[in-house]
Amino acid sequence: MITGANRGIGLEFVRQYAAGGWKVLATCRNPIGLGDLARVEGDIEIHGLDVTDPYSITRLAKDLEGVAIDILLNSAGIFGPKGYTFDDVDYQEWMKVFETNVFSPLKICTAFLPNVLKSEQKKMITVSSIMGSIGRNTGGGNYIYKSSKAALNQVMKCLTNDLTDQHIAICVVHPGWVQTDMGGESADITAEVSVAGMLRVVEDLTFESTGRFYNYDGSELPW
Repeated sequence: MITGANRGIGLEFVRQYAAGGWKVLATCRNPIGLGDLARVEGDIEIHGLDVTDPYSITRLAKDLEGVAIDILLNSAGIFGPKGYTFDDVDYQEWMKVFETNVFSPLKICTAFLPNVLKSEQKKMITVSSIMGSIGRNTGGGNYIYKSSKAALNQVMKCLTNDLTDQHIAICVVHPGWVQTDMGGESADITAEVSVAGMLRVVEDLTFESTGRFYNYDGSELPW
């Protein structure tokens, strides 16, 4: 199951998992007029899901009750407004970014936990960012996005600890600087390269390696 599946990294996750023979539950806010997602070939079910709407999450969880989900992949995320300095921040916009990048992944993991527990692999993956690494933060700026990803990392680390007894394998992964609408055309790598690397990270993830922060190339990143 992939959130944010209609564009960017989420769309590429759908392409590569479908090409690999997986059954993919692709979710996006508006399942009408899907564009590129509608043209992806494979065993794909498309579901409407607004990750910022608790009712939408609960409704989809009800619709998918009893369906085993081997890999729950939180890909939906936003950068938010740019250009703000520490003394000039739009706090309402800050909250909107937190709703998408922090609150929503936890709600989704909670809502679909029964589905993951029914599966064989039992994995929960969330796309984060190296910009959320406090250990790698050597510059200022981008307070909204950086803080949302740092908070996301902490939330997923807490969830890892809380689900230890249920043997759920959880990790957060940095996709690299990717050529998407968010990353821009001058970014380092294509979505194809990024997702291919992250798929290997997901494949290699075990319960013994749970609760860690990985780069798309498989190397471990500092919290």
